[in-house]
Amino acid sequence: MNPTIRTAAIGTERLELLPLRVDHAEEMAAALSDPALHTFIGGAPDTPQDLSARYERMVAGAPDPAVSWCNWVIRPREEACLAGTVQATIGPSGDGLTAEIAWVVGTPWQGRGIATEAALGLVAWLAGQPVDGPFTLVAHVHPDHRASAAVAAACGLTPTDTWHDGEIRWQRNLR
Repeated sequence: MNPTIRTAAIGTERLELLPLRVDHAEEMAAALSDPALHTFIGGAPDTPQDLSARYERMVAGAPDPAVSWCNWVIRPREEACLAGTVQATIGPSGDGLTAEIAWVVGTPWQGRGIATEAALGLVAWLAGQPVDGPFTLVAHVHPDHRASAAVAAACGLTPTDTWHDGEIRWQRNLR
């Protein structure tokens, strides 16, 4: 039996990945306020109130005890602000676990390798978790989102022939 995976702080060379808290909502709403961030994922930027309500649900955890919701905010060490998020939804799949990972970085911080560094930090953290049996990483990337595809590739994920909601499933087997 695999233990429930709990979110912990992750440090990288330039970043701190801090476990998500509800009080991050106001700052994150501002950081992610550019409508262009929704070009590939749809929707519109959340208000601070909407994001606060979503973060409350996320912090409370998955209703299924076999699933772990792990969410972080990204804070560049050189700046006193939050720049984005990374997340992993970890649950049973076949005879092992699957971690569906995702990342988003606010427009002012894009083009500096922050998404790649944060995602690599997340993947390294996941690889170090005490998991028995197969452990697969999955990301879903819009076929036209070159920046996100580059992040997935940097993390060792490769595109598959599987599509989900208009996005390509990328995958990497950790074990």
